[in-house]
Amino acid sequence: MALTPSFLSSSFLPYLTSASPTNRPSNRRVSFTRVAASVPEPTELAKVEYTPWLIAGLGNPGTKYQGTRHNVGFEMIDFISRAEGIAMNTIQSKSLIGIGSIGEVPILLVKPQSYMNYSGEAISPLAAYYQVPLRHILLVYDEMSLPNGVMRVQPKGGHSHHNGVKSVIEHLDSNRNFPRLCIGIGNPPGMMDMRAFLLQKFSSEERQQIDGALEQGLEAVRTLVLRGFSRGIDRFNLVQKYKYHKV
Repeated sequence: MALTPSFLSSSFLPYLTSASPTNRPSNRRVSFTRVAASVPEPTELAKVEYTPWLIAGLGNPGTKYQGTRHNVGFEMIDFISRAEGIAMNTIQSKSLIGIGSIGEVPILLVKPQSYMNYSGEAISPLAAYYQVPLRHILLVYDEMSLPNGVMRVQPKGGHSHHNGVKSVIEHLDSNRNFPRLCIGIGNPPGMMDMRAFLLQKFSSEERQQIDGALEQGLEAVRTLVLRGFSRGIDRFNLVQKYKYHKV
C-alpha cells in the first residue's frame, strides 16, 4: 500500500511528500476526499461510513518499554502497518504516524510519543487537523480486566482508571463516545505492584497468546473500518469472550 494513495486530496499530498519528519505542520486544515468503501454483505445492516479513521495505539516510546504489557497498543499499530503496507515515518503532533488505507477507506495510524499519561495531547490535535469525527477515533490499549490475549471492541466507554485513556477523554472535551479495541493483559499476580506488572515483559506463554491476539485484532480492525459495528464485530466479541473456555 503506497503512503500517498490516489484517493487522498491533492491539498493533502504536499505535506506527505515534502515535509521533513521533524518539521511542524502548518495550521492549514486538510481533509480526505470522499471514497467508496466496500459494500457489506446482504445480511449486514450496518451503514458504511465514507470518512477516514484515526487508529491510535497507546504506549510509551523508547526501547525500554518495547514488549511490555503497557505497550500492546503500540504493537497492534505496528502489526496493522506491516499487514497493510503503511509506513510509520512521519512525526506530527507529538506522534509517529502513518497514512494509508484499509480497502479503499483512508486510515491514519498513530503512536503517541508523549508518554502514556499524556496521550491525549497527541491524539486530540491530530483528530482536529485531519477532521476525523469522534466515532472514527479507534483507541487501542491494554486492559487488565480481560484475561491475557482476550480482546474486546466497544463503541464507547469510560477510562477504567487507565491513565492513557483518561488523558484522551480529557483532551476530547470529556467526550467518551469513541470506539476502543481493548487487549487483555490480565491482573498482577498476588501482591505484585501494578506499575511493575504493566512495565514487565510477557512470559513465553503470554507472548504466544498476545501474538495470536494481534492477528485476530487485525481482522477486527478491518471489519470495523469497512463495515462499522456490524454483526462481524458482535461475532468477534463473542468468540473472544469464550476463547479460553474448554468444552
